[in-house]
Amino acid sequence: MRTRHLTGALAGLLVGLVLTGCEVTRTVYVPAEDTTAPAVPRGVSSITGDGEVTIVWFESSEPDLAGYGVYRSRTTDGPYTRIAEVVGAGSYVDRSVVNGITYYYAVDAFDDAGNESDLSPEEVYDTPRPAGYDVVLYASETEPGLAGFSFSRGRRVAAGSSDADIRISYDASTATLFVDAANTSVEIQDFGYTRSLDDVDWAPGNGWSNVGWCEVIVGHSYVIWTADNHYAKLRVTSRNGMSILADWAYQTAVANPELKPVAVRDSANVTVKR
Repeated sequence: MRTRHLTGALAGLLVGLVLTGCEVTRTVYVPAEDTTAPAVPRGVSSITGDGEVTIVWFESSEPDLAGYGVYRSRTTDGPYTRIAEVVGAGSYVDRSVVNGITYYYAVDAFDDAGNESDLSPEEVYDTPRPAGYDVVLYASETEPGLAGFSFSRGRRVAAGSSDADIRISYDASTATLFVDAANTSVEIQDFGYTRSLDDVDWAPGNGWSNVGWCEVIVGHSYVIWTADNHYAKLRVTSRNGMSILADWAYQTAVANPELKPVAVRDSANVTVKR
């Protein structure tokens, strides 16, 4: 059998033809520009603190979400200024606030492409106020000098002091402690069981004690309407015999709408609606 051999010139020509016939066509896909903003954050609310306000909202599950912008204003109509960007969380603690001043908040969302949503529609406002923790108050029958508490001063006072808003008393026949209004111009109410002091964010519109005192129950919070038209609250965290351990907070803004009912006392010291 004879084998046919190609000459060098002919072999090179065929290789060139093969390579020429193997051109590859590639299709390049250019993604459309993302101009769609994320959904507006939902469920925006706030938690009052001492020298701080915590803003919380429902987190988004959108895959291209990059974060949230937190905005603040001194009025409900704005203008709102962005005070923070938050990534990977549904809350922000604003510590650049002053106790007794009301602030308004809103939140927006932004994605990886820089698109921003509208501001959240809820009217969210808060007034930070002084607070204290683990104050020990004694029954007036055993330690009268340490049985009263002045919310405006933020400290213990004597049970009979003119500065006292509340005082602790003891009934030996039932071994029961009581939180008493220190004078007839102070209103008090047992708000019931709460998980923390933050659970009481608004003063009730009614339900004040007719007798001026409430039984001390560990885990309960007590709402106090002071004689000088401020709102305060006290939560009993534990009891040790004739004393209690409590947390407290006091609103420095007079008749603040967030923390007091819309009501005033008339000249006869009768609670009336505004």
